[in-house]
Amino acid sequence: MGYPEGDKGRLRGIQMRRVAVTGIGVVSPLGSFPGPFWERLTSGSSGIRRIERFDCSNYGSQISGEIKDFDVNDYIAPKEQRRMDRYSHFAIGAAKMAVRDSGLDFGAEDPCRCGALIGSGVGGLETLSAQHAILMNRGPGRCSPFMIPEMIANMAGGLVAIEFKLKGPNYSVVSACASGAHSIGVAMHCIRHGQADIMLAGGAESPVCDLGVAGFVSMKALSRRNDEPERASRPFDKDRDGFVIAEGACVLILEEYERAVKRGAPIVCEVSGFGATCDAFHMTAPSDDGDGAARAMKLALADGGLNAESVSYVNAHGTSTELNDKIETLAIKTALGAEHAKKTMVSSSKSMTGHTLGAAGAIESAVCCLAIRHQVAPPTINYETPDPDCDLDYVPNTAREADIGVCLNNSLGFGGHNACLAFRRL
Repeated sequence: MGYPEGDKGRLRGIQMRRVAVTGIGVVSPLGSFPGPFWERLTSGSSGIRRIERFDCSNYGSQISGEIKDFDVNDYIAPKEQRRMDRYSHFAIGAAKMAVRDSGLDFGAEDPCRCGALIGSGVGGLETLSAQHAILMNRGPGRCSPFMIPEMIANMAGGLVAIEFKLKGPNYSVVSACASGAHSIGVAMHCIRHGQADIMLAGGAESPVCDLGVAGFVSMKALSRRNDEPERASRPFDKDRDGFVIAEGACVLILEEYERAVKRGAPIVCEVSGFGATCDAFHMTAPSDDGDGAARAMKLALADGGLNAESVSYVNAHGTSTELNDKIETLAIKTALGAEHAKKTMVSSSKSMTGHTLGAAGAIESAVCCLAIRHQVAPPTINYETPDPDCDLDYVPNTAREADIGVCLNNSLGFGGHNACLAFRRL
């Protein structure tokens, strides 16, 4: 495929290395992978329902993408469960799925050459909410001694490393809704630059609690289509009215390509490029011209030695908010060129999963990998009324078989954080 000038040869004496995706683990409102996740995604099913985790009757938004079919007992012993936030449960579950999918045996690997980067936007928000209630009602002496380690945003990655005895690079990227994508991009570069041979990378989030929903309701960021939850998340549709909060996790196994081939690993695709930028514009709104997102896409392509015309499919950030969808459409046209952008399939998985915040970029990376494996672009459901400001091919309502060689995955976070990952068919 060839890398850009400057990436050829050596970086500080280290040969640049290719990075393969050899395992996928997903916990989502649509189900898990391996399992029903891909089938439900490509059939256009919605994972959005009325909130059941707490009494939401006095909240402006009463819908979410909750995890329904994840049994934590399948992954973590009861005693250990009680010392972890729900977002860490999801991370460990997704990591174990991914390791099983990859066929790796970490007992036969050098632990110092294996690491984990699991991002999260807010960490253990449910723990924070519950422990604050205890503090207010029962006093400081009744707060849990595990409160801090349960709630901090780096703990999911630490616990995954403990589970598999991984002693290589391990930290948490916190960049709001871009956290999962940033984690995969940084992990890819760890392998490319020789810092590790295997990385578990992704994101985890569990924000569907009273405090989390209240905060986003106050921002007027959430859909209030409470009477029809399955139709509430409608990216790029003219009648969109906000995103739907959701929970979940995804972990990808990233592996140095040559060693993956040598061990006969089940290679899904190559993660070949990563771009990261900042809008430097506003705390929550994207810049009017979409420059930051467009530059992230261009950087991802350049990092992978790819050109805009090679892109078959873009998994958009596509939140179903008025500004995001309009500005992201503009950014895609800027990055790919208006003519090629019109020919490129663009869809938003959030129409079905809701917005899993720091896990979104990881779950949607898995979608890109599976789109390449199956040569199918998943749909954007609930696309009913075209918006003149959103004029691309959003794969409306029905999945599409297609020749998919290169995918881009966009993730855009509060604070102006932009990340884009490029995945390539091998």
